Amino acid sequence: MSNFGKLILVPTPIGNLEDITLRAITVLKEADIVLAEDTRVSSRLLNHLGIEKKLSPHHKFNEHKTVSSLISRIQQGNKVAMISDAGTPSISDPGFLLTRACIENNIKVECLPGPTALIPALAVSGLPSDKFVFEGFLPQKKGRQTRLVQLAEETRTMVFYESPHRLAKCLAQFSEFFDGERRACVCRELSKMFEEIKRGTVQELYDYYTANPPKGEIVIVVGGRSKKGK
Repeated sequence: MSNFGKLILVPTPIGNLEDITLRAITVLKEADIVLAEDTRVSSRLLNHLGIEKKLSPHHKFNEHKTVSSLISRIQQGNKVAMISDAGTPSISDPGFLLTRACIENNIKVECLPGPTALIPALAVSGLPSDKFVFEGFLPQKKGRQTRLVQLAEETRTMVFYESPHRLAKCLAQFSEFFDGERRACVCRELSKMFEEIKRGTVQELYDYYTANPPKGEIVIVVGGRSKKGK
């Protein structure tokens, strides 16, 4: 590995700002460069923590263009910390491209343990958690139906991210492809003031959220296919 700089992936709170770790605070204070998915969002966090640091934008619209220059700066000895708007970088957020480029250039990469929405949702769902598959966001159009057909045979618990305005449609598709009697759990606004956990069958959850359109961040946990059938 390089004896110069390094990349550090720093998880940030998914809602409650008290979920930041002491180590994460130290890394952000000591970093030469802090990359942020949205500098406006991350500025609020750093202000809350009392950290005065200039943020550099690094998001899905510019990450392909900035990787080379960032690799060069790390090789010059800079310690670069990367944060996303919430949760762990590269988990349904920017981070993978730069991480891969660092590894290819023998640059040290560290990832701090910390917040992510999928693990609390899985743990609180009451569904089997010994084996699971994380799907993140399903394709919105092309390939979505093909993926749902494939997942209909999945026996492990499945975890999805979804936007609030597409939740009801997503649950309707789960009912169609997986069977409406599958057990599921919808977690909304995890760790925030208006956190909501709803458990039931896919059909029951569809009925509820059709009548009660949700707001905020959504995680859906769905039970896998039973060996006896659906």
